[in-house]
Amino acid sequence: MLIAFHKPYGVLSQFTSEAGSAWRTLAEFGFPKGVYPVGRLDADSEGLLLLSDEAALNARLLRPENAHAREYRAQVERVPTDAALRELERGVVVQGRRTLPCRARRLETPTDLPARDPPIRFRKNVPDGWIALELTEGKNRQVRRMTAAVGHPTLRLVRVRIGGLELGGLRAGEWRALDEEDRRRALAINPDQRD
Repeated sequence: MLIAFHKPYGVLSQFTSEAGSAWRTLAEFGFPKGVYPVGRLDADSEGLLLLSDEAALNARLLRPENAHAREYRAQVERVPTDAALRELERGVVVQGRRTLPCRARRLETPTDLPARDPPIRFRKNVPDGWIALELTEGKNRQVRRMTAAVGHPTLRLVRVRIGGLELGGLRAGEWRALDEEDRRRALAINPDQRD
């Protein structure tokens, strides 16, 4: 079984709570028994999270050598320059190691994302912008560390695609079991394999 879930802000990618944590867990969303998250999104990140009862999917989807693409939309401080985007694409040094090359582009403010609760802080004297990043690796807080390394700290982070499967119309907190076509899209290594 493979499930697509729109993980809301403030939810840990785990079923058990941590002592003293104010974050919610996956336990409150009514998933079938025996599924677990394939990969993770930090509590302060949102978007597409896969859950499965198939242990082999972890390696297939998460190992960088498998080049399985994941796309994120990041709201960042200031509007990134072309030079900052090229630097992201070449890879930046994060925690002593260079990230793999990725795709990066500026976006118009997305109109298909719901407002976040709580809202992003607003700073009158510091504009913000949106970028799309497509990565094939997923180290802990990697997107946030990458954008900070080029001078554009992340304010909001939403994963919108895994392989060829897009978040689509799932609202925050909703999930659905994937049919065979959606499963094929999620497992596609080349995102251009989408129909």
